[in-house]
This record gives sequence, structure tokens and C-alpha cells, in this order.
Amino acid sequence: MNPAARTIRVHRKNTGSRWRRLDPAQQALLVLVHLYKGGTFTQIAAGFDVGTTTAWRPTVRSIPASTNATV
Repeated sequence: MNPAARTIRVHRKNTGSRWRRLDPAQQALLVLVHLYKGGTFTQIAAGFDVGTTTAWRPTVRSIPASTNATV
């Protein structure tokens, strides 16, 4: 999970991203939960106590970023 969180952190810094509800480690965990369990975004959002869009957006953005990352 640390490489994924590091990739997210670097991306946020490079793009000048604003404050987010989830920190990079939580965002990486959310993406891993989605990939591993395959639940709906509504279920995942409930588990992280965030809205559905907050669960959907980082997943959609992180999956392509993680496939390009060098580990």
C-alpha cells in the first residue's frame, strides 16, 4: 500500500491538488478494497464514511496512475 500512497502523494504535489477528504493512504486503501472486493461504490463509501462520489473519483483516477507507476 505504501507505493500506491506514495504515488498518490507525488501526483497531488505535482498537480497542486487541493485538500481532499481522504489522505493518500486512505485513498490507496479505498482503491485496493474496490479492486479486491469489487463492491459497489455505495458500499465502499459507507465503509470509509464518505460520499459515493468521493469513493468513485479517487478509484477512477488512481487505477490508471498506478498502472503507469514504476514499483
